[in-house]
Amino acid sequence: MSQNRPAPGDLIDVRPLGDKLADTASIALARTDDFEVMRVIMPQGKSIPVHSVPGELTLQCLEGTVEVQALGRTLTLEEGQMIYLEGNTPYALLAARNASVLMTVLRKDNMKG
Repeated sequence: MSQNRPAPGDLIDVRPLGDKLADTASIALARTDDFEVMRVIMPQGKSIPVHSVPGELTLQCLEGTVEVQALGRTLTLEEGQMIYLEGNTPYALLAARNASVLMTVLRKDNMKG
């Protein structure tokens, strides 16, 4: 099944999901050869193991609380907070509370395809 993504110029709603968060799946909101924007849904206790991506990235907590392990420390992202990481920086995520995170990744040549 193909995913309908918004077209350039379309409005994309990234407001907190509230009670709908538990029934919502992660989704790619926009993707080009140069960048990708995803809404990552993380129920409390869900983790994403240590990994890295070639391109720079931002993680913006839209709601809930997410622990980010990177650069030898653990930071707690809460609603309205954002972190920037350089490409190839290993990081891991853990949802301390049900969370929705807006992730933007700059795509490098070796990621295209």
